[in-house]
Amino acid sequence: MPSVEVNGGNVVYEILGDSGDLVVMTPGGRFGMDVPGLRPLADAVAAGGYRVLLWDRPNCGASDVQFYGQTESHMRAETLHGLLTALDLGPCVLAGGSGGARDSMLTAMLYPELVTKLVLWNIVGGVYGMFNLGSYYVLPSLQAVRAGGPAMLPRLREWRERIAANPDNEARLLGLDREQFVKLSLRWLNAYVPRPGQTIPGVEDEMFERIQVPTLIIRGGAKDLDHPKRVSLEVGCLIEGSQVVDPPWPEDAWEQAMEDRATGKIDRYNLFDTWVLAAPTILKFLDG
Repeated sequence: MPSVEVNGGNVVYEILGDSGDLVVMTPGGRFGMDVPGLRPLADAVAAGGYRVLLWDRPNCGASDVQFYGQTESHMRAETLHGLLTALDLGPCVLAGGSGGARDSMLTAMLYPELVTKLVLWNIVGGVYGMFNLGSYYVLPSLQAVRAGGPAMLPRLREWRERIAANPDNEARLLGLDREQFVKLSLRWLNAYVPRPGQTIPGVEDEMFERIQVPTLIIRGGAKDLDHPKRVSLEVGCLIEGSQVVDPPWPEDAWEQAMEDRATGKIDRYNLFDTWVLAAPTILKFLDG
């Protein structure tokens, strides 16, 4: 896969399609572009006449691990800006689900000149969702480094996976400064403390005024605690003129996927298997 150096780290990417407007598609969590379910959606959008940029954000997939910025999403927004600038690909459509929705929104806020349209789904928020993010993505590494320094990081599964995908990441992890990593981790963790006036983690609601492009929001499921329906509706209120639509997958798709993941079943869904069902809705919005 080709890569571009951005802020001292290599960012791996792939472009699908030969012509048409560019759509940057970003998954959630710390998943890379090879996560099951993402590519079928990307292929469907590319087949609809668009080029699609897939990328491994810092700390995801085969890209270099990096640790800087106000929050991890701020770092990713800065990285995407650097990637698109280096490739001379903007302005473009930003599309993302779950954490990728947050990264896309923040990029549109900080770099509005790069964005023509915005497509969001599975937006994370609410007390459970924010606490879950902090406990899953920040606390394990913070606790490990406090206990034994950066040498403890490769013992954690998520960083072993990053090393397996990119062996250079081992030296990058081991070379981290203990005190600075703890300081940064506490700052990143602080973003996941629910606060009035912050519908999405670490971002003041007034920042949504900066999003002035047509926006499509596929709302979260009715009982989805990670991506609450209420949060999608609130973001829809904050982005003037945005369009909020019902999900094209079952209301309980995320709950089924989480249950399957916990029990080892494979007869229903991986986490993002249903995303391809959004292709017709997304293409209709992009073509409009």
